[in-house]
Amino acid sequence: MNYSKTNSTNDLFPDNLGRFGNYGGRFVPETLMSAINELEKNYMEIKQSIEFNKELQTLLSEYVGRPTPITQAKNLTKQWNGASIFLKREDLAHTGAHKINNALGQVLLAKTMGKTRIIAETGAGQHGVAIATACSVLNMECVIYMGSEDIRRQSSNVFRMQLLGAQVKSVDSGSRTLKDAINECMRDWVANVKSTFYAIGSAVGPHPYPLIVKDFQSVIGKESRIQFLENFGRLPDYVIACVGGGSNAIGIFQEFIDDVSVNLIGVEAGGKGLESNQHAAPLSAGRPGVLHGSLSYLMQDENGQILETHSVSAGLDYPGVGPEHSYLKDLGRVKYTTCTDEEAIQSFLLLSKMEGIIPALESSHALGYAEKLARTLDRDQLILVNLSGRGDKDIDEVLRYLDISNSNKP
Repeated sequence: MNYSKTNSTNDLFPDNLGRFGNYGGRFVPETLMSAINELEKNYMEIKQSIEFNKELQTLLSEYVGRPTPITQAKNLTKQWNGASIFLKREDLAHTGAHKINNALGQVLLAKTMGKTRIIAETGAGQHGVAIATACSVLNMECVIYMGSEDIRRQSSNVFRMQLLGAQVKSVDSGSRTLKDAINECMRDWVANVKSTFYAIGSAVGPHPYPLIVKDFQSVIGKESRIQFLENFGRLPDYVIACVGGGSNAIGIFQEFIDDVSVNLIGVEAGGKGLESNQHAAPLSAGRPGVLHGSLSYLMQDENGQILETHSVSAGLDYPGVGPEHSYLKDLGRVKYTTCTDEEAIQSFLLLSKMEGIIPALESSHALGYAEKLARTLDRDQLILVNLSGRGDKDIDEVLRYLDISNSNKP
């Protein structure tokens, strides 16, 4: 079988209006249009620069530790008695998650553009830690906005950001989670647009951000494709990744879009179940609308008001999703499904016990669905799960969840 890449119709997206099919675009205040236009113009030029790419590749290899390996989860495979499970180990990247790929790319881009100040939002804290790390190594001022509920859930990451020299600003409005942190970032950017670069952490926001994030995270998929072909002489049958805003998923999916033999599965936060309305699954239970500068699937009521979300995982606790994921859903190229809080917690505990790898709660959602799928397949089928981050940050939240669950038992 020929596994060489062919030209993809997906390569045409986004179009010159920043649209992935019907999704994406630029829905921003007029005061930000000049900054958006400046960013697009500079990015399209700088990303072709040999010097920029050489510096970024050096940082990724010598600082981040890329390429990250693929690990076979032999014990899980044996226990599930189905398809063979493999993990793309983004948890082994410096700072403990895939977020550093995009963080270094955007902060280096900002520095090349002559900006002096970086602002960012964070939910689980991994993007905030990654941006603070990138600002430290590239000597840039850093301000991180974080919802107060997420600060409670991710206190260790808050201290990490402060250790790295970042100023962490608590956001107490709305649901006090990622959505509200993004709102505050937008306000800051409007007020300080000349000196400030807004480093978005996921494949969301106005064009060209979804494209920028996809480009910087596509290293995950490029490595995975090469590693599978070199190690097994074939591609995986399934690639599974969790989806909140969607950066780790779009990063690993990108290199397999044209390979029709590879099934792509995105797993959203099912929370307490879709029927409970306490979840964060816009692709599974939402409809299109505009949020944070672009058109995508959202959790909203009949009047278009954004609904509050719920997930045990702070990084998936978001009412929207990247526009390219919305396009891929409508296209039918990616299957989107859900994993509940309970299932994710059980996967968190199981991988830790069976493989000696403590996964992020975000990644645990992908694992939760992988278990259900693997049990239906034969051993010669190969499943690649993007282990997007490590779970050190989630220990306290898991303990809290288990304490509450145990106290509710008769």
